[in-house]
Amino acid sequence: MIGIIMGSQSDMEIMKEAAEVLDKLGVAYDLAVASAHRNPEKVSAFARNAAGKYKCIIAGAGKAAHLPGVIAGQTTLPVIGVPIKTSDLGGLDSLLSIVQMPQGVPVATVAINGARNAGILAAQICALSDAKIAKAVSAYKEALKG
Repeated sequence: MIGIIMGSQSDMEIMKEAAEVLDKLGVAYDLAVASAHRNPEKVSAFARNAAGKYKCIIAGAGKAAHLPGVIAGQTTLPVIGVPIKTSDLGGLDSLLSIVQMPQGVPVATVAINGARNAGILAAQICALSDAKIAKAVSAYKEALKG
């Protein structure tokens, strides 16, 4: 199972694309909304309880976009960051906030609004230990070739 978390309900429009890909690939997921700035306790609880529940986490956030890094700092699970496009700086602020993590706190980062690729990457991580998911990912990627 994959944990999908976003900093604001307004991020759902983008983050639902990760869920749609996971649905197509038959990968279970949970969705959560929690701001690293407005609700740090909820984010910490999510991160601390993730290891027994998820294979990896997809975290989407805009502007200062601390959510993926805050989660990565509190779990050993792989974290995939999705920078959300913003009206202020077009998402460059989000991208730089997510990709510039300190040593020891890695966050795999996809393109601005790249939730679909985050879903594919999360499924590929799960496919390492699940042949059924590996087959579904392979078929999905083959279909993308046209």
